[in-house]
Amino acid sequence: MDHQVPMTPSLRKAFDFLQDHDLLQLPDGRVDIDGDRMYALVQRYETVRTDAPKFECHRKYIDVQFIARGEEVIGWAPAERMNVTEAYDAGRDVCFGAIATGMWTPVRLEAGQLMVLWPEDAHAPKGAAREPSRVMKIVVKAAV
Repeated sequence: MDHQVPMTPSLRKAFDFLQDHDLLQLPDGRVDIDGDRMYALVQRYETVRTDAPKFECHRKYIDVQFIARGEEVIGWAPAERMNVTEAYDAGRDVCFGAIATGMWTPVRLEAGQLMVLWPEDAHAPKGAAREPSRVMKIVVKAAV
């Protein structure tokens, strides 16, 4: 991972967490790494097929989305392309919206791969890569 993403202290800490833990044994939910400055969300779910994915953006955190098991498609586009449908909620650090077909890029990730998403990146997680399937994902939230 070191050669693919410019290292910052927070990204180094996030990558260390992903490399130093038996991720498949983690229970679903929040895992504190450095209080509210950095934590991980462990998620297990079924991916979905959709022609109109729900996009989201964050302001306070960088997302490091790591696929521990399975595969999924995450839609990506610059945040300015997102038509906001649910206003920014500062407590949850998220706003939701839509992006027109053809104006976003599908990124397919499989077990062992990750995607780093900055506040300027709109993204739509949980997309089915082929058919809907079970995924285990760790999202490390690193404060900007």
